Amino acid sequence: MRVGAWLRKKAVEVENPDDVPTGQIPAASIAAIIAEVDGETSPAEGTEAVEAASKTDVESTTTGPADLEQALADRQALIQLCLYALDRARSGGVVERLEHGLAGIGVRALRPDGERFDPAVHEAGGAVATEDPALEGLVAETEVVGFADHDRVLRAPIVIVYAKKAQ
Repeated sequence: MRVGAWLRKKAVEVENPDDVPTGQIPAASIAAIIAEVDGETSPAEGTEAVEAASKTDVESTTTGPADLEQALADRQALIQLCLYALDRARSGGVVERLEHGLAGIGVRALRPDGERFDPAVHEAGGAVATEDPALEGLVAETEVVGFADHDRVLRAPIVIVYAKKAQ
């Protein structure tokens, strides 16, 4: 099941819009509190109503391990699709928007220009000669942007490295 289908399924399963988690107090809890304050229920009945409403809210939003695995698989598929689109984008605005969207979910672009070349993290795509010993071994330019999902490298950046000029 893809993300869109999963979301549509979840939307159909939620019958009461008050049960949708919004970071706010559910309407059933508010009603129970008001009834208790107005004296329409005893404190014990009001507390039971609030607890029952809270339990229902938690149960309606809990997902099983299979749903979590599917959501994570869908997330990875969408990330790969975005990387594919980034590689083919011709508009700087589109590239910027895709990178911004990916950054919002923890996927960051890796552009190591000026950093020390590290073969464990970077892929050498070429070298450019330099006479400056301070530049030797530094990344001169990023040819292909890399990406990391939090701490996990999805794609190493391909870079041009400064190398000592042959004499």
